[in-house]
Amino acid sequence: MSEQTGPPDPATYPRTVLLVAGAGRSGTSTLAVLLQILGMHVPQPEVAADASNPKGFGEPRWAVDHHDRLLARAGVAVGDARPQAWFDTGQLAASDEERATVASWLEGHLADHPELVVKDPRLSWFLGLWRVAAERAQARPVVATMLRPPAEVAGSRAKYYNNKLGAAHLVASWVNMLLHTELATRDTDRAFVRYADLLDDWVRTTQHVGRTLDLRHVLDARSEQVRDGHRFIDPSLRRITVTLDELDLPARLREITEESWRELDALVEPAGDNAERRATLDQLLAAYVDLYAESEAISRSTVVAATARAGGGVPGGTVDRGGSPSLGETSLVDRVPHGLRAAIPPALRRGLRKALGKQR
Repeated sequence: MSEQTGPPDPATYPRTVLLVAGAGRSGTSTLAVLLQILGMHVPQPEVAADASNPKGFGEPRWAVDHHDRLLARAGVAVGDARPQAWFDTGQLAASDEERATVASWLEGHLADHPELVVKDPRLSWFLGLWRVAAERAQARPVVATMLRPPAEVAGSRAKYYNNKLGAAHLVASWVNMLLHTELATRDTDRAFVRYADLLDDWVRTTQHVGRTLDLRHVLDARSEQVRDGHRFIDPSLRRITVTLDELDLPARLREITEESWRELDALVEPAGDNAERRATLDQLLAAYVDLYAESEAISRSTVVAATARAGGGVPGGTVDRGGSPSLGETSLVDRVPHGLRAAIPPALRRGLRKALGKQR
């Protein structure tokens, strides 16, 4: 960070949209607010701070509301553990109308602020939508993905979101979110950020993000902004320190979770984002798809019973707004557009077909 006699001239900065991705309660707010302190712009109005995040969320209200509408249309929950949910949201993300809507919103903010921060726990579901929209708005899309141990994320969500679905669901939703987010950002300039690193040495960590993604406000930050950052950062922000040993997880889910965390965490290291690691992450994603399909196949009676108790009768091929799995006859593979299927790595496609009983 450099000393300057005056504020940097935004006119000299290229248009950039930084998408802060990752699971809720993984430090995405901390990073977004820090970058805002250093001069990047969070489109206004913002989501107001509350007891779960007293220092602020760094979230544009419009983006949150728009994502909520899209998730409702797709029948997907914010913390959905279903691999199918990515295909349901992917179809909306491919909509030219939605891309034009987001591009228009971005253009309105980029006109006065060349470096934007867009953060929302729902954002990962629509990374493709934002990437295309940013390019349409003549901006460079880049992604910073926050990494926090899955047990800590699950513990924080259980505490602050009053989640009643249990540890296994919370951990599975973390695996689903992070493995798919990693896959979806491979063709985009990206950085991975450990939440612990951000709290331990936020200056070094944000400088790394700034250099990796060429964020001019971060690299040109002034001393008074750095002082504000020091006042903002508080190591006690890491209020949850649960470990996987404290959670009652099915053995296979725990194995996949541990391996996924190990590989994702290594992406932060120099040269850690390599072809071999990406292949391993593809295998882990295929393994999770298999595990979820197996679990879904033997739990259908539970879904039918719960639906009947709720007065909805036996489901027949739909996905309810709470994210319950479909029991209809149309397979997931048959409902995925060809373009989306072609973008899935072969190892994952094989895993999906095996899980859904497809031979080809």
